[in-house]
Order: sequence, then structure tokens, then C-alpha cells
Amino acid sequence: PGVYVCAKCGYELFSSRSKFAHSSPWPAFTETIHADSVAKRPEHNRPEALKVSCGKCGNGLGHEFLNDGPKKGQSRF
Repeated sequence: PGVYVCAKCGYELFSSRSKFAHSSPWPAFTETIHADSVAKRPEHNRPEALKVSCGKCGNGLGHEFLNDGPKKGQSRF
């Protein structure tokens, strides 16, 4: 339980309250803590995903997978 922060700058990214079990080996979250916790940009070869980085320092965090959350229409970070 707690808050997941950027490994590079310590900015708050995700709360354990938005974490959910997923088949991926990585932690999965439905939402960010702050509106500016992450920056997103299109992934050119993956229309179902957005490239995600820390909203403060730009450190790479992975992807937001569109429509792959625990509820219909919800995304997964």
C-alpha cells in the first residue's frame, strides 16, 4: 500500500488504490494521482497504446494500454 513515485525524480505517479491484478508481470494501474503525473504521446506502431513518461522529469515509464483496464473502456498504465 502506498504511493508509486518516479524512480528518477520522486514525483507521485500512482496510488496503490488504483492498482489491479493483471496478467502482465508489471504493476497495473487505472489512473494517475495528479492530472500531470504523466505525459503521453502516440506510439507510432501501436495504435492501442500511448508512450508514457514522468510528467515532471520525462523519465520513461512504459505505456498506457487503451481499453485494457479492469472495466470496459478503461485504460491500463
